[in-house]
Parts: sequence; structure tokens; C-alpha cells
Amino acid sequence: MKALAIEPSNAPLAIGSRIRTARQARHLTIEQVADSTGLTKGFLSRVERDLTSPSVASLVTLCQVLSISIGDLFVPPETTLVRWPEAPGINLGGDGINERLVTPRTERRVQVIRSQIVPGGSGESDLYSVDCDVEVLHVAEGRLDLVFTTETMALTAGDTVTFPGKEPHSWRNPDDSAAAVVIWTLVSPGTA
Repeated sequence: MKALAIEPSNAPLAIGSRIRTARQARHLTIEQVADSTGLTKGFLSRVERDLTSPSVASLVTLCQVLSISIGDLFVPPETTLVRWPEAPGINLGGDGINERLVTPRTERRVQVIRSQIVPGGSGESDLYSVDCDVEVLHVAEGRLDLVFTTETMALTAGDTVTFPGKEPHSWRNPDDSAAAVVIWTLVSPGTA
């Protein structure tokens, strides 16, 4: 079989933002990286903005200083699309609620749950906690009362509350005529 002659692409690879992210994750300034690599601050700034491409030798040195693999700069990010009709239904308890997991089933670092709550719908009668480090509740539509041991928060569309996952709580839709749509984000231990 004859080999196909494929023309190389002249499109530049955008790796600058990944280099910047790696530098910032290590709490390093451009000046500190410049001192460690022997490259100039101006050059590094242009690399991070994808205005210039480093040589292979410069890239190797830069990756060593940032403790990243060169290959990681060129691997496309893992992305998973969960479409609403295919999102699996879940049941965390309560009455009058339709809950779906909108993050991939295999994602363990964070889980996002979209809940549609009928008028008067409510969570468990007893306060409960979730096995996560941080819980974030965002009210997308309608109203929701978030009930804690010492207080009840009256939330409306656009409100967001962040609290420890171990904090006992429950909830209810206080509206007798309109449904509520809320987004729960659960951050697993070790990722906060």
C-alpha cells in the first residue's frame, strides 16, 4: 500500500495557557521561572500568550522547572458531554423532586445534580448530611428554603449558598404554584 503524503499543518499549537496554568499552580512568577530556566521574562510572557514558540531545548528546560511532562502540553483535555435527556435519574430522598446527575457517572472529584422540585416539594423531614467536603446550592429558577439546624435561608433565583457537606440540612420549595430548579454541586474529599 502506498503511503499517503499528508501536508503538515502550519497552525500553531496553543500551549501557552497550559504553561501559564502550570506556573501559577506552583505559585511561581514569570521572573522566578526566568531565573530558573535562563530564559528572559519577555520571552516567557510571549510563550504564555502564544505569540512565540519555544525551541525544543527551551521547552524541555521549561517543563523540567515546572515539573510537567512535555506530552501533557499536547494532549487534548478530557471532556465529557452529558445531555439532559441522557442524564441518569438519581434519588437522594425527598418528595416532589426529579433529580438527575449531570456530570459523568465516573467523575469522582465533583458531582453536579440538577433538581426540579414541584410546588411544595421537600427534602427529608429529618436533617441529613452528604458525604462530601463542600456542597454548593444554586437556585436557577423559583424559590427554595434551605433548612439548617439553627437557621432557614430563603433563597430565590440566582442565589448560591456554599456550606460544608457534613452540615445537617434539608430543603423545601415554599411556593405553592411554581416549581424550582436547583443545581447541587458536591465536591469530594481531597479535591477542595
